[in-house]
Amino acid sequence: MIAALLTGIAASPWARVALRYGALALTVLLFLLSIRRAGERAGRLAERLETMENANDVQRQMLDAAARRPRDRGELAERMRDGRF
Repeated sequence: MIAALLTGIAASPWARVALRYGALALTVLLFLLSIRRAGERAGRLAERLETMENANDVQRQMLDAAARRPRDRGELAERMRDGRF
């Protein structure tokens, strides 16, 4: 029954034009939604990358500070006497 109804509607030239434009509009809408979703995903990935870079910078600073620390109390006292601490 539905096939017969669609066949009857599609027989009209105006209906065929309307169906064609409707299909085109639906295709464009789906394409735009796909682009929006891809943009949101790219934004989340960029934010995640920035967060990881900041965390790595902080960790690198901590490791540099740990590498420069005095090894024992004697070296700490010597640095404080020399004013290098």
